[in-house]
Amino acid sequence: MKNYEKAAEYVKTFEGYAPVAYKCPTGHLTVGYGHNLEDNVIGKTVATMLLKQDLEQAEAALKVAFPWYEKLDEARQFVLLDMAFNMGIKKLCTFRKTLAFIVAGDYKAASEEMLVSRWAKQVKGRAYKLAYIMREGVY
Repeated sequence: MKNYEKAAEYVKTFEGYAPVAYKCPTGHLTVGYGHNLEDNVIGKTVATMLLKQDLEQAEAALKVAFPWYEKLDEARQFVLLDMAFNMGIKKLCTFRKTLAFIVAGDYKAASEEMLVSRWAKQVKGRAYKLAYIMREGVY
């Protein structure tokens, strides 16, 4: 079949759009326009597109939660973006000491505080790399 766009429009009329995953009548986890998450795989192109969308949403949340975020240099914005993506903005907001040190411009103390968290124990190397970037301002 050459005209997938026509087929897609037809399928959309019956499937409907679901932005949040749900169990379809057959019990399969489904999202979008009937995309079965249990029986299908996604290619790197789609995975990259989803990642970009997730990062954009995480950054939008950072800008709302931390009005000072945009005043940070790019390396430190990167650290907060990765942390928000990884753990979610709500969890990141619980890093009160780390965030206070960032606001004060004490990036060494912020990086040290990052490493004493339960999160750092969970993500190990990722936390050490992000703490280095926070401390040095280079990524």
